[in-house]
Amino acid sequence: MQVKIEVSPVEKIAADALAVICFEKAESQTPGSTAGAATSDPALAAQSGWLEELRSSGEFTGKLYEMATLYRPEGVSARRLVVIGGGKPERFSPVEARRVAGTLVRSLKCKGVRGIALLLDQAGNADLVTAAAEGAILGSWEADKYKTDPKKNDKQIDAFTVATPAGELETLRLALEKGRVIAEAQNLTRDLVNEPPNRLTPAVLVEAAKSMSADLGLKCEVLDQEAMEQLGMGALLGVAQGSSNPPFLIAIQYLPAVSSGPAHLALVGKGVTFDTGGISIKPADGMEKMKYDMAGAAAVIGAMKAVGQLKPGIAVTGYIPTVENMVNGNAQRPGDIVTSLSGKTIEVLNTDAEGRLILADALTYANRHGATHIVDAATLTGAIGIALGHHNMGAFTNNQPLLDSFMAASRAAGEKAWQMPLEEEYKEYLKSAYADLPNIGGRHGGSITAAWFLKEFADPTPWVHLDIASTAWIDDGKPWLSKGPTGVAVRSFVQLAMDWKQ
Repeated sequence: MQVKIEVSPVEKIAADALAVICFEKAESQTPGSTAGAATSDPALAAQSGWLEELRSSGEFTGKLYEMATLYRPEGVSARRLVVIGGGKPERFSPVEARRVAGTLVRSLKCKGVRGIALLLDQAGNADLVTAAAEGAILGSWEADKYKTDPKKNDKQIDAFTVATPAGELETLRLALEKGRVIAEAQNLTRDLVNEPPNRLTPAVLVEAAKSMSADLGLKCEVLDQEAMEQLGMGALLGVAQGSSNPPFLIAIQYLPAVSSGPAHLALVGKGVTFDTGGISIKPADGMEKMKYDMAGAAAVIGAMKAVGQLKPGIAVTGYIPTVENMVNGNAQRPGDIVTSLSGKTIEVLNTDAEGRLILADALTYANRHGATHIVDAATLTGAIGIALGHHNMGAFTNNQPLLDSFMAASRAAGEKAWQMPLEEEYKEYLKSAYADLPNIGGRHGGSITAAWFLKEFADPTPWVHLDIASTAWIDDGKPWLSKGPTGVAVRSFVQLAMDWKQ
């Protein structure tokens, strides 16, 4: 789908559907004003009677994502005039703009529409333009890659235009391009997570990372099993020993042409391409979804794709430990003790707590290769969903200023995160009589003890851990987003790098 910006009078905007945003409790307001103030555009003012009739009948109230369509409207070039609810005008932000654009794409593509123009009276606001471009591209994605229905591609949007009556065109083009780059990177993440586990093994994930890196001129280095054995990555290799598919550690490096300072941001993503739970095997019900256990790794690959195009002033390296957690005669056993790259020994009490083991060695490796700040993302614990539901990433840190920077980036990117505690008392849950630490604590505070485990390998480098287990996948689609992988954390990673202040 092509996305573009257009600055022209409303009546000249040609599209199958011209969409305008209308708000709640503004009966006197004519369509098209995203700021809550009436627009004076005569082409839209002519349709005010239709909108008032819709409001008075209760068919359209302006609530978020409500839609109504007028065919062959007078005074405009578009074949349809679509009004879509923007909610309360004082609450309208890039988050709503992103979702409005996605809702338009997902709804109208099923109705034979091939070209959409979304009118933003505030299109001079570059953040709204960026968000609208993101929303349109994200909304166009579907999880049906392997369906063979020849008609599935018949109903697609060919072009999405962000339209405005006025604005500085070059500034708006740059904002639109930023949105395109980020959304396509997020969709790459979703593509990877959506791949079935027989088609996406650790080796295939390596090839995807190499291909993306080669396209953008990024440096990509891969450690194979032999190299990791020589280094002493016993935590990662212990997880992989039950699978016939070998493990890897991927490092994707971006270096700015002109560095703004000595900081080197490491993004680390858990890459378990399929997780049976190992000998501590998972229940059969729902195990097929465990292909998404590499969503953190996919988010890092997606973020590096965007970083390579947007070119922030900070050095960024993505580290991706990737394994398959399977069961065979060589599989890791509960009770095994492994020696990590850091030299710390770990008692494996539960083989289904494998993500923290591969991340332990990746965090140590990042520290040894110059990371000054680390942010990791992992589908780590079911406990985070019990604590926060499906709306917020759980965020843990050993460094409040870094977390504050990340939270600001997350808000700007339209993703939600919530700070979780990481107090000293929780370390008491991680005790082993036989090794330096176990890989699980007790029943209580499961996401916190998992984060504490990782902290042992991140310290003393400033570090943020994101538990995305409950946000990386949705079972029920949204009006603006397909069911399946969400690509969460990509936009936050990119925003953090772009906004970095030394």
